[in-house]
Amino acid sequence: MNRKEWFGDWFNSPYYHVLYGHRDHEEAQFFIDNFVRHIKVDINSSVLDVACGKGRHAIYLNAKGFEVTGIDLSPENIKEARQSSNEKLKFDVHDMREIYAQSSFDIAMNLFTSFGYFETDEEHAQAIRSIAAAIKPGGHFLLDFLNPFVVINNLVSEEVKQINGTSFNIKKSYDGEFIWKDIHFTHAEKKHHYQEKVKAIRRVEFLDYFEQAGLNVEEVFGDYSLNTYSAEESDRLIFLTRKC
Repeated sequence: MNRKEWFGDWFNSPYYHVLYGHRDHEEAQFFIDNFVRHIKVDINSSVLDVACGKGRHAIYLNAKGFEVTGIDLSPENIKEARQSSNEKLKFDVHDMREIYAQSSFDIAMNLFTSFGYFETDEEHAQAIRSIAAAIKPGGHFLLDFLNPFVVINNLVSEEVKQINGTSFNIKKSYDGEFIWKDIHFTHAEKKHHYQEKVKAIRRVEFLDYFEQAGLNVEEVFGDYSLNTYSAEESDRLIFLTRKC
């Protein structure tokens, strides 16, 4: 795999965590609690957190009693996450496009739009196949993605965010396939430029990926309260699938 992709540099950068450090932990915990109650997850279940970042979701799940493994492409993220490791919580540097611990987990999760970063449909399909390979037969995969229709229709083309004394100038665009974010800022008298791009993957495309991977879609939610998905109105596009 090409290790020089945009997300390899940006997610490994300390500035990524400065810009997104405001993310709501209570919202994340609310979603996880709702999911655990909804499918009546057994406390003895093993969980794989795919693209775990610094491990905030994995750590919370572990605190609830679950055995959790977090994987992420960023060595810096995993280095920090490992500070919270214990006998039921571990973290590994890993690319989601490659199989990890085949048939080892009762549940896999990919949360808060940690998907859609690759150049090709085949890479996205391969990532789903690899995640599915890590799940035991009958296990669940929860994928939480942005709702592309709502995001594109409400795209703010330019904004400035002042965070900890740094001005992040952010420009957003949609090229018909990817949602782009150009991020410019100056720190310690040095100019920086990073880009993000997320493929605007539609529901029908995900359904194809899941079918290829042997995953049956059980429910599609539109928010963290687990309300039914509406393409025109929902904030999120969340799939609950089960491995055949």
